[in-house]
Amino acid sequence: MSSNPNILLIYTGGTIGMIKNFETGALVAFDFDQLLLKIPELKLLDCTISTVSFDEPIDSSDMNVERWKELGDIINENYNIYDGFVVLHGSDTMSYTASAISFMFENLSKPIIFTGSQLPIGDLRTDAKENLITAVQIAALQKKGKPEITEVGLYFEYKLLRANRTTKINAEHFEAFQSLNYPPLVESGVHLKINTAFLRKVNRRKKMVYHTHFDNNIVVVKMFPGINESILKGIFSMEQVKGVILETYGAGNTTTKKWFVDMLSGVIKKGIPIVNVTQCSGGSVEMGKYDTSVALKKIGVISGKDITTEAAVAKLMYLLGENLPLKVLKTIYETSLRGEMLEN
Repeated sequence: MSSNPNILLIYTGGTIGMIKNFETGALVAFDFDQLLLKIPELKLLDCTISTVSFDEPIDSSDMNVERWKELGDIINENYNIYDGFVVLHGSDTMSYTASAISFMFENLSKPIIFTGSQLPIGDLRTDAKENLITAVQIAALQKKGKPEITEVGLYFEYKLLRANRTTKINAEHFEAFQSLNYPPLVESGVHLKINTAFLRKVNRRKKMVYHTHFDNNIVVVKMFPGINESILKGIFSMEQVKGVILETYGAGNTTTKKWFVDMLSGVIKKGIPIVNVTQCSGGSVEMGKYDTSVALKKIGVISGKDITTEAAVAKLMYLLGENLPLKVLKTIYETSLRGEMLEN
């Protein structure tokens, strides 16, 4: 093998890997073995690129737990062979998948960089080329022969963000993602500006641990004025429900109606965790800050702090898959595991 970093490019599906069929006008996935022909600029990078694709590339709207495992397995099986990984993924659910992958790989010591595009790779005005070339360049960054980025990142429109801090905020603009509670890890301009202070530190003495048990028997409930008691009762009484993400107002507030608090208390008494996350794109849950969240804290609702809904979903599935007692799960959930929330 060459002394240049070896990067594995993994195509799961999505707009970035599409080209237009000039006969029909429809978008079709192109053969990723032809990637270097489509983007000859990749040959100019100081790294060796290999490609692999899902057997059946999918629209990211069809992403699920099984596909997360399929992607995780590809990375895990090639973990010791490559210095970094770039995952091409549809933008709609990229933040969910990238968050899940961050929990699957404990003690990560290599970069896993997600990217995609708003326009297909064959489009004249595409953002795909810049996103892909820079994502590969970032994945290949090394310091003293070791990868400089040692976490799961999401690169889009000149910024590398911590993946489990991201949310897709725009379906139209090239700047599709934001990380409102955490600064960019790398900014791309004339030079790549690495914000070293914000990178996750790696303990290279610790072995990477690969986790695959996700329990997706969860429900996300978004608070809104006039939320219906009987509908909620129906949802919470379903036997399959093992965990609840509650999207609350502002700093973690909900209605103070007795029936609502009693219902949540009953769910928690059954050993089912309820996680409080804010509906706001930025900011944090602070239970007890206002009267409207004092009761939630008292009954044992888990504080999601400043976690995104996407990361909250992945984290809850991950921890439920570990079969932990509720008290232990609560303590671990309120702890930052992969930099997905405030440390304290």
